Amino acid sequence: MFSIVEKKELNSSVTMMKIKAPFVAKKAKAGQFIIFRVDEFSERVPLTIADYDREEGTVTIIFQKVGLSTNLLAKKEVGESIRDFVGPLGVATEYDGFKKVAVVGGGVGCAIAYPQAKALHALGVEVDVIAGFRNKDIVILEDEMKAVATNYYLMTDDGTKGEKGFVTDKLKSLIEAGNQYDAVIAIGPIPMMKFVSLTTKPYGIKTIVSLNPIMIDGTGMCGGCRVTVGGKIKFACVDGPDFDGHEVDFDELMRRNATYKARESEIAETHLCRMEQLGKELIQ
Repeated sequence: MFSIVEKKELNSSVTMMKIKAPFVAKKAKAGQFIIFRVDEFSERVPLTIADYDREEGTVTIIFQKVGLSTNLLAKKEVGESIRDFVGPLGVATEYDGFKKVAVVGGGVGCAIAYPQAKALHALGVEVDVIAGFRNKDIVILEDEMKAVATNYYLMTDDGTKGEKGFVTDKLKSLIEAGNQYDAVIAIGPIPMMKFVSLTTKPYGIKTIVSLNPIMIDGTGMCGGCRVTVGGKIKFACVDGPDFDGHEVDFDELMRRNATYKARESEIAETHLCRMEQLGKELIQ
């Protein structure tokens, strides 16, 4: 069992948790992920590692409450435990001697962009962070991002905070202003990563994206997380999650990720907590 040592609601739908997992913390690196199960009956859910502390033996995860399992996890409180917390999984991000990098995060994807910016900052790399959100109410990790960024640019779709516009607007303007990026790291919704990649391709800028396909075992055996990269089948859990954004078939990825949306909605509506049911039976 893995205990929850800290919990914070970053906005109405996004939760941060710090989990006591010393063996995972000992080996964790930026770009890797874990798979958790709330209890022995739960599904396996992958989450990218948002941060880690080797001395504390803790790993930080940030997740959006979008399905049954993430909502169950969000109901857990400090001092409680979850069943499984497996990792670190996947291949850590390779920085290849970068000197200047733009890290682009979209929505809750900023939780994954943050450790990238933090790792680059620790290496002495000049980091421009571009964070995009729909509006001011869902902005997360602003102070944390500013602490590890050479320049921090906040974009909102409606202009209620930072600059009005999309992350691609700011990225293109920075490139055209003469910024010579060794790489762009984009993490967020699939359409955002697709259009960031399309933005950088004409300039020949290396673009790294972190993919989030449907995943089950996390060890490359089930094949559920297969993605097409450069015309070849790759498995995000063992070959990724980082891939060359210019070679990813984003349209296929979007279609595959939508496969179980109807079923997920059905389960969320019909699920009954076993503890709640037991309580009702005891009262009766």
